[in-house]
Amino acid sequence: MRAVRLLSIVVWVGGLVFFAFVMAPTAFHVMGTTTQFALLIGSCLRVLNEIGHLCGFLFLITTIALWFRSEPRSRKLMPFEVLLIVFMIAATMYVQRTILPAMERDRAAVGGDIASAPPANPARIDFERLHPLSEKVEGAALFMGLGIVALMAGEPGSSRRVEL
Repeated sequence: MRAVRLLSIVVWVGGLVFFAFVMAPTAFHVMGTTTQFALLIGSCLRVLNEIGHLCGFLFLITTIALWFRSEPRSRKLMPFEVLLIVFMIAATMYVQRTILPAMERDRAAVGGDIASAPPANPARIDFERLHPLSEKVEGAALFMGLGIVALMAGEPGSSRRVEL
């Protein structure tokens, strides 16, 4: 159970790190701000968030199961981990269900390429308002995930002290 729990948070946090620091910058460098770039980034972010939701729920289930199987001193950090994972799930659901569809509507309203729309275009203005918001919310999810990893590192281990 501990391994599944650890794997679920590592997959999610690793995916967020890869997307933010490797995939998106590389795609931007190679493609620029084209329609294909927007489609690639939007599609990858949707898949990443779905993987995140699955990992988050798996983390919740295994944490709850471990709660009942562990000693009280081993449970101290688990409520904080559960709270953070719930916030992570909520944050990515907000991006997935609210921000991304609105950005896609804005992009479609200007003919697919947001950069080609005049700066005063209402759809472009809305898109440029939503894009930093999506980055902040996804960034918050990443930092919450790193917080969970740090909390898990602070959990009492199952190792036993060897006396000589």
